Amino acid sequence: MKLPNPLLALLLLLLWLVLNDSTDPAHVVLGAVVGLAASAAYRLLQPAKWRSRRLVAPAAGLLWLVLLDIIRSNIAVARIALGLPGRERVAGFLSIPLELRDPAGLALLACIVTATPGTSWARHDEAGSVLTLHVLDLADEETWVRQFKDRYERRLMEIFG
Repeated sequence: MKLPNPLLALLLLLLWLVLNDSTDPAHVVLGAVVGLAASAAYRLLQPAKWRSRRLVAPAAGLLWLVLLDIIRSNIAVARIALGLPGRERVAGFLSIPLELRDPAGLALLACIVTATPGTSWARHDEAGSVLTLHVLDLADEETWVRQFKDRYERRLMEIFG
């Protein structure tokens, strides 16, 4: 039988022994079992290899866009929090149908949504591929959906295929 990740298992065993401050045989056996189980579980968590035809340009464009959106959203949320005058704001949930199916792309999309103030990832229906967002300033749902798909999903699909 081949060990799934022997270096990780060994490091976890050593960490176990250091944290328990013991080299008692029971701790060695228990640490070895924990190390082997964790290294086997780690192998299952590794993402599938993905390929990208063009990575740098779409990723750089997406990064720049996300940074600008984070700055813009921080300013908008600060205006709301400080009670500065402006138009009436309505918070709400928004359903966005997604074409993006790649797990790594969806994970990055979740990171983008989480990093942008005023929005939060509420739910993803994998079967119907619908993302539910909570938006602090939901003025026009149709515009929000179109901008979200154009700004983020389209670029992520270029990267993750």
